[in-house]
Amino acid sequence: MARRSLSTSPPPRAAKRLRLDHLTSEDFKNGVFLAPMVRSGALPTRLFALKHGATLVWGPEMVDKAMLHAERVVDPVTGVISYNGKSRAMFTTHPVEKPYLIFQIGSADPDLAVQAAKTVMNDVSGIDLNCGCPKPFSTHAGMGAALLTNPDLLCSILTALRREMPPEITVSAKIRLLPSQEDTLKLVERIVNTGISALTVHCRTRNMRDKDRATIERLREIVEFVEGMGKGIAVIENGDCLGWNDAQRVRDVTGAHSVMIARAAEANPSCFSPTPLQDIEQTLVPSYLRLARYLDNNWGLTKFCVAQFKGQHVNVKKADATAMRQVLAQSKDFPGMDEVVGSWTGKEEFDAIVHAIEANPPRQHRLPAILSPAGVVEQRNEHEAQETTPPGTQNPEPPGSGAPFLPNSYRTVLPPMVTGHDATTPTPTPGGVATL
Repeated sequence: MARRSLSTSPPPRAAKRLRLDHLTSEDFKNGVFLAPMVRSGALPTRLFALKHGATLVWGPEMVDKAMLHAERVVDPVTGVISYNGKSRAMFTTHPVEKPYLIFQIGSADPDLAVQAAKTVMNDVSGIDLNCGCPKPFSTHAGMGAALLTNPDLLCSILTALRREMPPEITVSAKIRLLPSQEDTLKLVERIVNTGISALTVHCRTRNMRDKDRATIERLREIVEFVEGMGKGIAVIENGDCLGWNDAQRVRDVTGAHSVMIARAAEANPSCFSPTPLQDIEQTLVPSYLRLARYLDNNWGLTKFCVAQFKGQHVNVKKADATAMRQVLAQSKDFPGMDEVVGSWTGKEEFDAIVHAIEANPPRQHRLPAILSPAGVVEQRNEHEAQETTPPGTQNPEPPGSGAPFLPNSYRTVLPPMVTGHDATTPTPTPGGVATL
């Protein structure tokens, strides 16, 4: 992917924003996170997720060997940092997301994993090892889900990463369930003892696919087991969460410290807000395209991401939405979307995201405190009120098409249809919401 010009340092203003405390295990608790997704986890998607309330964001899996040969360049106009291969940018980021960005590595070699992590560690806040991807491009080289059957290698990679990374860089892992709960617990125990800060469990086995219901009920025993180890490690649930309004249900079932979202975020990056965007063809799509063009995001990658967007239609007719999709399918570059986007004011879109992140830092976003298995309120954040579901009531079910809005204080007015701009959706601050 061609860049406008080359540099080795971000603009001074962008670098100044990074003066934040580094991540700790506590930052992985009581949050809602963007999952690592190949292609769909592109920079514009991560920025929109942060704008709308994601606490942390994972980048797409990058294979260790590929990163070792990448050239790091910085666009002096936008501040975008690109790790370029021979013909394209393999991974892009921006300093504004660094305090919230976890870089996921695909590896089957401790030395290569460390080298790749050192290559990017100045641009990220954490390194995550992919131990769960079941796709052949990952498992054929012994990476991803193949590591689940090679725990010695898996743990040696995590141990090496923790030993070689500076203390301000967190190390975490993302696994899948093993068919046997006993074997899963044995593996989890070994992983936790490597010194990681967080463990994400995709509640499907290696042979299960997205169409199969995630067995999230298996996670509670794993959470209790990890808490019993007394290391303060966060356990993150992944699988079948629909968004912010569904996170409480998932945590009630699993006891997980946080929830990670993949498919729902792929369909609508604003799902991290209690009031996700609707009519996305006229709210999200134009803004996303403007931002992607401003950041010089690859057109093919941008087109793929936009094609995945789905949402409820309130003020947009189905015929109009279909027409937009047809234009997208036929477009071969950004100018092909002129009639959808109107004015290409990408810098304004970017500045709005930066303002939203700085005004309401994502790491301050907290879900309500939950009940531990013993029935005692767990206080994850000292600033949160100790609130539980009132006696005699039930936690809300996942919202359907007729689900009510949250209280008026967290409603947002959709932007005027003629502007096509994505307004910032409000995200609860600590103590702001009793229950979801």
